[in-house]
Amino acid sequence: MLRRLRSRFGISAPRVAVRTHIPWYWRALATIAVLSISFALAGWVYDAGRKIAGFDRRETEQEMNLLRDRIAELEQETAKLGALANASESTVQIERTAQQQLVRQVKALEQENGRLKEDLAFFENLASAEGKEAGFTINRLRIEPNGNPGQYRYRMLAAAQGGKKDREFRGSVQLVISLQEEGKSAMMILPEPNDAARKKFIINFKHFQRIDGAFQVPVAARVTSVEARLIQDGITRASQTVML
Repeated sequence: MLRRLRSRFGISAPRVAVRTHIPWYWRALATIAVLSISFALAGWVYDAGRKIAGFDRRETEQEMNLLRDRIAELEQETAKLGALANASESTVQIERTAQQQLVRQVKALEQENGRLKEDLAFFENLASAEGKEAGFTINRLRIEPNGNPGQYRYRMLAAAQGGKKDREFRGSVQLVISLQEEGKSAMMILPEPNDAARKKFIINFKHFQRIDGAFQVPVAARVTSVEARLIQDGITRASQTVML
């Protein structure tokens, strides 16, 4: 028993350190203070380092604001240039349309000029036919597609020549249309006997008359030739044929 007491409280007993007791909340406050000072010091060192390296936050923000303003100006200029480009494109489109219309007008005038020259040549031939045998002629027979499948337009110039100029033609126009359909030849004669538009083929003239109209053939058929005839009193007085 005595030996146990000596080992615990005697010279050989273990040393005991005496420490002052500090509440936990003071330790927490001290820790927060140390961390705050560390963060502040780190921020100051970071800013100081950026300034030493030539980087200033305020100057950088100013540069960024200037860049934003410049970007806004460039966007406005781009929008203006885009509007001008669209306007220029519209102008070019208008000019192109006007040019196309002008080209069409020039072609129409050239065609009209060609028809007038043909008319002049025709009337010169009529004038030179004085004293010749009296009769009738068909000139300038034209057959053209009408833009729709199976539809065609025709035009011609019928005239009296030679003999007395006071006689009058009273009759009709007849079209004889030769076709190829499914490898077979066929023929159409217009107007047909019971054609409701038969009156359109009746003509009367004393000197000359321009004749034009349209006809329809089967869509699958191909027109190979058209013969125009002047029929008076059941007799063919004149004819002309064109090949297609």
